[in-house]
Amino acid sequence: MQSGSGHMQGGQDGPAWRVDAADPGAGAQVRLSGRWQLRTFSGRQPDMAAELARLVAAHPRAAWSLRDVTRLDSLAAVLLWRAWGRRLPDRVDLRPEHRTLFARLAAMSDAPSAPVAPRSEPVRAGVRPLLSHAVELLALSGQVLLDIARVIAQPSRLPWRDLSAAVFRTGTQALPITAMVGFLVGVVFCYLSGRQLQQFGADVFIVNLLGITVVRELGPMLAAILVAGRSGSAITAQIGVMRLNQELDAMTVLGLPHGLRLVLPRVLALLLVMPLLVAWTSVATLAGGVLAAQVELGIAPGQFIERLRATLPILNIGIGLLKGVVFGALVAIVSCHFGLRTRPDTASLGRSVTASVVTSITVVILADAVFAVTFSGMGLRR
Repeated sequence: MQSGSGHMQGGQDGPAWRVDAADPGAGAQVRLSGRWQLRTFSGRQPDMAAELARLVAAHPRAAWSLRDVTRLDSLAAVLLWRAWGRRLPDRVDLRPEHRTLFARLAAMSDAPSAPVAPRSEPVRAGVRPLLSHAVELLALSGQVLLDIARVIAQPSRLPWRDLSAAVFRTGTQALPITAMVGFLVGVVFCYLSGRQLQQFGADVFIVNLLGITVVRELGPMLAAILVAGRSGSAITAQIGVMRLNQELDAMTVLGLPHGLRLVLPRVLALLLVMPLLVAWTSVATLAGGVLAAQVELGIAPGQFIERLRATLPILNIGIGLLKGVVFGALVAIVSCHFGLRTRPDTASLGRSVTASVVTSITVVILADAVFAVTFSGMGLRR
C-alpha cells in the first residue's frame, strides 16, 4: 500500500521517492527513482537535504531501494550518505555501481582524522628543517676539507678542467656586472653622503667615509650578493639538473664521489675568484665615488686619491679580501648543498634555486656581522 511520495522540481526524470507500507512490524520501504544528479536538483540542494532528513526521521527502520535510480552522481550520493547518518541503512538494495560509490564514501568516513597539532608543533616544524640544513651544511663543509686534504696529497685527483671552467663562469663572466653595480653604488653613496657633509663644511671627509665603507663593507658585500644571485643560483641549477637527468645516480653507480667531482671544484673556484672580485668591485665603487666627488663637491681625482692613501690603513684591505674568501666559501657550499638536495622534479628545482639564493645572502650577512664585531677595533684611526 502506498503511504506517501515525493518529487523535486527537475523535470519528469528528476529525483523522486515513494514510501510503501510493508507488512505490519516490517517497517516501510522507500523507493528512489529518477535521475539523482546535480543538474536535476535545479539549485535546491539544501531543500533536498532537508527533505531526505525528514524522510529518514519519519521512517527510521525503513528499507531503501535504489534499483529504479537511473543516474546517481557524487553530490546526490553525499546527500543520501549524510541523511543516513554516514552509514548504509541495515536494509538497502543498491546497484553494483552505486554500491561502489557508497563504499568510497564509507572509506573516506572511516579514515582517521588528522590529529590537532599542539601550539608548539608549528615551532617544531619550522625548527626541524633549519636543524637538518645546518647539520647537512656542516657535514658538507667537513667533506670539502677532507677532499682538499686528499687533493693536496694527490693533486692529480682534482678535476682541473672543471676547476678552470668554474673559475671562468664565476669570476671572468662576473666582472662586467660587478663593475657596473659597484660604480653606480659609489656614485649614489658619494652624492648623498656628500650633500649631508656639505651642510657642516666637512665635505672633504667624504674620502674617509667612502674609503672605509667601501673597502671594509660595501665592496665585499656587493660582490658576495651579486655572486650569490648570479653564480650561486647557476651552481644550484647545474647540480639540480643533474639530479633531474639522473646523472648524480649514475655517478654513484660508477663510484664517482659527488664531493670531489662537483662540490670541490666550485668551492675552490669561488675561493680563488672572490677576493679578486671584491678588489674589482671596491675599485669600481671608489671610481664612482671619485666621479661624484668631483662633480658634486669639486674634489679633484688626484686630491681624492692622495687623501684616500693617507686616511685608509692598509689593514682594511686585508680585512676586505679575507671577507671575500669566507663569503666565497659560504656561497659555494650553500649553493652545492641545495643543488644536491634537489628532488627529481622541476618544481623542486625552482624551490632549490630560490632557497639557495636567499640562504646564501642571509649567511653572508650573518658572517659580515661576525666580522664587524670581531674586527671592530682594527683598521680604524681614532
